[in-house]
Amino acid sequence: MRVSPSFSPLYRQIKTLMLDALQAGEWAPGQLVPGEQELALRFGVSQGTVRKAVDELAAENLLVRKQGKGTFVASHSDPRARFRFLRLMPREGGVRDPKSEPLECWRAKAGAEAARMLEIAPGDPVTVVRRLLRFSNVPVVIDEIYLPGEVFPGLTMEVLKSWPDSLYALFESRYGLRMVRARESVRAVPAERAAAELLEVKEHTPLLSVERVTYTYGDRPVEWRRGLYRTDEYAYMNDLN
Repeated sequence: MRVSPSFSPLYRQIKTLMLDALQAGEWAPGQLVPGEQELALRFGVSQGTVRKAVDELAAENLLVRKQGKGTFVASHSDPRARFRFLRLMPREGGVRDPKSEPLECWRAKAGAEAARMLEIAPGDPVTVVRRLLRFSNVPVVIDEIYLPGEVFPGLTMEVLKSWPDSLYALFESRYGLRMVRARESVRAVPAERAAAELLEVKEHTPLLSVERVTYTYGDRPVEWRRGLYRTDEYAYMNDLN
């Protein structure tokens, strides 16, 4: 019996339906999702099939299981999610709570590279944010972040300065936008004078240049950022499975 190239296991089909519900905002970040029995009745499948779909969504950090409480939609406001995309860790171990310090925020028209990365038209409005990330008051990361202007209306320096949590938590809370995956490229570069001054290192000190495109549901790119990372006391950490 030939299997159609478009064939998808039943649990993957249920996973797709649950992703559709997440994308539509039926279950908000931090909200308890229906139990496996209720979802099985809703989709007309077994609880085992639902469980496999939930397992994959949890493995992709879209859902979070909490012992004795149920399964919740993952949220950037959860402290455990803070280091999902930030991979820089102290060499000596331990986690230091990062603090975001906005430097600039302005509106612009997308150039060719920003348009390509964000899959928008050249000349479309973008919001550009420059910020400094500190660990224990030590400047460690400089980010230049490009955001589609139509997706982030009203994002200003005042909003950034008044927000106490991470940028992704801000995007989720204010704009209902959850970042679900990212693609990064990393290379070594020497610190130019302006970056060296901000990061409090000597000019030409080796830095990591990390370029990231971040996607929301539906594989839609909604952020392009270029960062410079200090690595004298910090290392870029990544788990490979």
